Amino acid sequence: MASVAQVVARIIENRPFLEEAIASEIVNYAYLADMLKPEVEAELNREVKRAAIVMALRRLSEGMKKGFEGIGTVFFNESDITAKSGIFELTIERNQDTLKKVSKLYDIVDFSKGDFLTVTQGLYEITILSNEKYRKSIEELFGSKEKFRVIDKLASITVRIPEHAVSEIGNFYVLTKALSWNNISIVELVSTFTEMTFIIRERDTGHAFEAVKNLVERSSKSGLRL
Repeated sequence: MASVAQVVARIIENRPFLEEAIASEIVNYAYLADMLKPEVEAELNREVKRAAIVMALRRLSEGMKKGFEGIGTVFFNESDITAKSGIFELTIERNQDTLKKVSKLYDIVDFSKGDFLTVTQGLYEITILSNEKYRKSIEELFGSKEKFRVIDKLASITVRIPEHAVSEIGNFYVLTKALSWNNISIVELVSTFTEMTFIIRERDTGHAFEAVKNLVERSSKSGLRL
């Protein structure tokens, strides 16, 4: 039979944000124990004292702090942030016909005006992200027969980092965490060597931009510890 400590550890492992909060010692163990108590008791099928859960959390915290030691500092100073709205996403089947048509996308989109286009090829499908004004032309290029998913009213938040920061551990983690903690859903994530682009719902653009901007500003002052 599993112990209280094992059940608590398993619950926390499935909640990464809570795991980090415990490792950072910003959690009220008594309050958290009360919150977890029904779940722990349901798992063990017996009554469990709050003190036992608190003890399990404290011991778990000690192990987590050791695991988090030595992880580097992420700096986003010198980073640029760009936001674009009016983007849509088209996902089609990856086959010989669609692969031939992909190259024609670059004749449709006017990059001299700063317009947006990303093409991601998976094993079985291709996802295209571009400006809404090109939607009709792109859909006509592939034909309704090929189309099987469209998402509109999207926006992009692009963070460009200096080359010397590319190899730093945790760049994606810190940015995705900043958006997730602000309840911003990430629809897609696209990256190049020095650019990370998060595709989000258009309604979240302002909130997302502020979240990333605040992250960059804090990093410029002192760096971010993971």
